[in-house]
Amino acid sequence: MAEECNSIFERKHGQNGIVQPLLTDLYQITMAYAYWKAGKDRDNAVFDLFFRRNPFQGEFTIFAGLEECVKFLDKFCYSQSDIDYLRQILPPSIEDEFYEFLKGLTAKDVTLHAIEEGSVVFPRIPLIRVEGPLIVAQLLETTFLNLVNYASLMATNAARYRMASGNLTLLEFGLRRAQGPDGGLSASKYAYIGGFDGTSNVLAGKLFNIPVKGTHGHAYITSFTGFADLKTIELKPKDGGDALDLLALSQKWRKELVVIFKVVIAEVSDGELAAFVSFAIAFPHQFMALVDTYDVLKSGLLNFCAVALALHELGYRAIGIRIDSGDLAYLSIVSRQYYTQISVEYDLPWFKDLVIMASNDINEETILSLNDQGHKIDCFGIGTHLVTCQKQPALGCVYKLVELNSMARIKLSQDVSKVTIPGKKNVYRLYGESGYSLVDLLQKWDEDPPQAGKKVLCRHPFEESKRAFVTPSKVEALHKVYWKNGEICKPIRNMQEIRERVQRSMRTLRGDIKRNLNPTPYKVSVSDKLYSFLHELWLQNAPIGELS
Repeated sequence: MAEECNSIFERKHGQNGIVQPLLTDLYQITMAYAYWKAGKDRDNAVFDLFFRRNPFQGEFTIFAGLEECVKFLDKFCYSQSDIDYLRQILPPSIEDEFYEFLKGLTAKDVTLHAIEEGSVVFPRIPLIRVEGPLIVAQLLETTFLNLVNYASLMATNAARYRMASGNLTLLEFGLRRAQGPDGGLSASKYAYIGGFDGTSNVLAGKLFNIPVKGTHGHAYITSFTGFADLKTIELKPKDGGDALDLLALSQKWRKELVVIFKVVIAEVSDGELAAFVSFAIAFPHQFMALVDTYDVLKSGLLNFCAVALALHELGYRAIGIRIDSGDLAYLSIVSRQYYTQISVEYDLPWFKDLVIMASNDINEETILSLNDQGHKIDCFGIGTHLVTCQKQPALGCVYKLVELNSMARIKLSQDVSKVTIPGKKNVYRLYGESGYSLVDLLQKWDEDPPQAGKKVLCRHPFEESKRAFVTPSKVEALHKVYWKNGEICKPIRNMQEIRERVQRSMRTLRGDIKRNLNPTPYKVSVSDKLYSFLHELWLQNAPIGELS
């Protein structure tokens, strides 16, 4: 029955079938048994999911993965096959009553508070607060972390590429380099949420309604050695009429362009021209050519322009070129000069605006360097560095118990950054008159919220001297209830809405916080009451040393 329910849920909500209660670490199951054995099955807990440091040497993070967490709560239950498997891997001494207990578990008594997906978030702020039965809340840990960690890291990486590239088109080309099929799909999804315009991943396009884009590979070019390899050379004009010889038209234009651009005809590949003609016949409305198979300036660019002009004679417009190797800044500048000269020479205003796409192992620093060099690229196709997040492989979200049976809990550490902020908390974002966010403020859950126009004391959670009064012009409560009493409380946002939320949220950050080099840290503070509570509990739980 549970498996049937899960199947219905997956069809209805698009949940990945692999996301299920057994997608967890074994120690979560063994802890659940130990809790049960200790009589803690009726205890009520509060857990915070947060991270300690922003990724990529930056000062902001994009929160993603909430949608999947809520869907997981909606279908959380152990099937009979799950129970049968757990019986095989757990010690035989475990009582049958525990398996019956597991079989009856659902998330109906869990309440989930969270920040809106697509929001800019910062260290120590609970992205998700889980309240509910201790055992159920514990069993959510690994799955929630899996769903949030990579999603948020990927969306943040994509947002950084978006900042670096400005308004240029960004396409995700990373499927072949991603960590398996699930990693590839997640990369496509969260790259789009973070600001990319499309993907080469066809399945991601189908599942998530992401625009799918692509050209061809070098193999298509090298599969042609000359004009004799062309089986079809004719193409009908766009507006109808008899088919014309596209190869002959392309050769005619190539002869003219060789003179204009002073190219040595012997160095221009006939096989490449044959491949371009063939691809143009197949896709006359979407002709985009990879021009670096042999040499961009001596062959590829000239052959592309010749076919583009031939297509124009038949009423079609080419899209542009892709460059996958070499000096991208220089090659893009020369390519744009070619486009412009042809535009002027033949009175074709649109030709100067043909697309120049660059790929070739591009990362964020590459784009920033290309910007400094005055490149003329319109579109970047980015794969490896985007989907594998090579600059930082993990975000490092953690899931910590902060309250049990209405009593605050604290985790101490010699590393102060790992000390948890105890108790159930509310989170507010305080804005200045400029519209930019000034500070995120954590308060005890029973404190009165800050109000616009009224001064509030904001304190660093661990450094006594760091404090400031803030008079916000606007106050935003960040936590909202997404799941309660066994029901989804807020509509599940579609990807376009989450993507738009990212863009809106990014606009609330000052430029110095978003910049690539030495960004200004964003302030995360606690209220005076929470500060005192934190340090009082710290002293109560810290061991007292003894000297002799």
